[in-house]
This record gives sequence, C-alpha cells and structure tokens, in this order.
Amino acid sequence: MSSDAKGKANPGPLGLLGFGMTTVLLNLHNMDIIQLSIVIVAMGIALGGLAQIIAGICELQSGNTFGGTAFTAYGFFWWSLCIIWIKPFGLAIKPGDHVSMGFYLLLWGIFTFFMFLGTLKHNRATQLVFSSLTILFFLLSAGDFLENHTITKLAGFVGLVCGLSAIYSAMAQLVNGEFGKKILPL
Repeated sequence: MSSDAKGKANPGPLGLLGFGMTTVLLNLHNMDIIQLSIVIVAMGIALGGLAQIIAGICELQSGNTFGGTAFTAYGFFWWSLCIIWIKPFGLAIKPGDHVSMGFYLLLWGIFTFFMFLGTLKHNRATQLVFSSLTILFFLLSAGDFLENHTITKLAGFVGLVCGLSAIYSAMAQLVNGEFGKKILPL
C-alpha cells in the first residue's frame, strides 16, 4: 500500500472516486440516459456523501485545507441534494421548486468558482475537475431558473466530463502512488 512521505495514506483518491462516480451517474440522468432512482440516491448518500466527508476529514487532519474543504463540502452537497429528492419532512416543508433549485445550484457554482481559483496552483487534472464542475453548476442553475431541459441536458454532458475526469484523477493518484512514480499524468 502506498502512502505519502510522512507515512500517511492519501485520502484524495477516495474523495475523487466518490465525487466522480456519483457525478457520472447523476449526469447520465441529466442527459436522459437513466432515470432518477434509488440507484443515484444511494450512490449520493454513500459514495458521494459519506466517502467524501470521510476523505475531507482526513484531509483536514493532515493539514490540507483545500482538499478538506472540497471533499467535506461536496460530500454534504450530495447529502443535501438527496434530502431534497427524497423529501423526508413530508408536507411540513414545501418541495424545492425551480427558482429555489436555481439559487441552490447558483450558490454551489459560486463556491466552486472560488475553489477553481485555488486549483490554479494544482495539477491540470484537478483544474479540469473544478472548471468543468463550475460550468456544470452554472448550467444546471440556468436550466432550473429558465425551466429549460435542453440546458440541463447540455449540463449533463459537461457533468459527464467532470465526473470522468475526477475518476481519472483518482485512479492516476492510486496508480502513481502504488508505483512510486508518474505512470499516469495529472
């Protein structure tokens, strides 16, 4: 098993894998390839949510503010999105409408844009993940505000690129770490 120079495991691949796999599934839905179902909700709660939160806490404990903030925040994004979908509070709280979802996604887009700025000191793979995620959130927000499914479908293609790039980054970090040298470029 590989670890960093201090002998600690790298939680980054777990967080990226959780983010990437869940993002791919959701955007297959946005592209009208699969339905929104328990498959996406379960992945959002388990891998998108819990795995990223665990990775984020590990990153924070190791002193990585950027990684810790990213993984923890996006882990809770997935949990909040799943709560919005499953509506566990019954009739006491109104379900999310297009305007509410537009603002929800817009706030995540703004947060992600500033996280993207932080990636300008990181590798190209990380820059691709965050730049495509920024575009994804802004497109999804516009799709909700305008109630335009064509924009949401376009966002799905961007989201697919985003999710696949996160999966690649996770796998490259794992493979490179195992071999102790650069096998897959980041």
